[in-house]
Amino acid sequence: MSTPSPAHFPIRRLTLRDLTACADLSENRGWPREEHKWSFLLTAGTGYGIDDLAGGLVAACVVSEYGPQGRPDLGAIGMVLVAERHARQGIGRRMMRHVVSSMGSTPLTLHATPFGRPLYEELGFKVTGRAEMVVGHFSPDGPDEPRSRIATRAATAADLPGILRLDEEVFGVDRTPAITRLPAFADQLRVAEERGRIIGYAAAWPNMDTHVVGPLIAQDTETAKALIASLAAGTDRRLRTDIDVRHEELLSWVTERGLAPVSSNDVMMYGITEPPGDWTRRFAPLTVAAG
Repeated sequence: MSTPSPAHFPIRRLTLRDLTACADLSENRGWPREEHKWSFLLTAGTGYGIDDLAGGLVAACVVSEYGPQGRPDLGAIGMVLVAERHARQGIGRRMMRHVVSSMGSTPLTLHATPFGRPLYEELGFKVTGRAEMVVGHFSPDGPDEPRSRIATRAATAADLPGILRLDEEVFGVDRTPAITRLPAFADQLRVAEERGRIIGYAAAWPNMDTHVVGPLIAQDTETAKALIASLAAGTDRRLRTDIDVRHEELLSWVTERGLAPVSSNDVMMYGITEPPGDWTRRFAPLTVAAG
């Protein structure tokens, strides 16, 4: 009897019980295990997977829905992975078609690697931008550098309504389920203030041997710089973040301070031609897997 092809196996919802299998799948494809991130995505978003008869997962991906529950305004697709021994069998294409179909008329976004971009283009996604990943030990300003005029501090529970208002204004849709998980998910959550008003916020969350800076929302580049510097002061780990390449000044600034470009991803959209919100104040995503 021939072995059935996994290309025809059922696609099911993933839960936190699948965390180890998801991390194993990441490792199988040469990605870090990133169990902390997987846990966040499976809790705040919806995971999809195909089981392998030999154990583990043939494929997986996660969709983060933003906006009203049951009728989201935007879906962010991430962590699209197919096990190496099942690659090039059309499984990733089937998974993506399933996700696109399940989201109906909801606009979709994702960050595409060069390897994945042709598949997404085939499905109708269009490139609308690019993000540059930078990694390294952050070197603070020298003694001759002027001190930032932007005041930052650790966020408190009382700041959450203000953070949510600013985030929806800048991101363009309501991300309450994801943002309210940041205090537990991140090691640091900081806000920038001006005359008692929150003008920016940023988190640093642990990922393997780095702290990922994201989201990074700020009224201008100087505020973004102040938030990054304040987060860097609170960790000995390397920083990692994915900066919208249109923010050239910020990219130059972090590069001068020790963060080196390591890769870039294309930002792609489906159903709309541009991401919602205000890109001029959106400097880095929470994670490229969740927008």
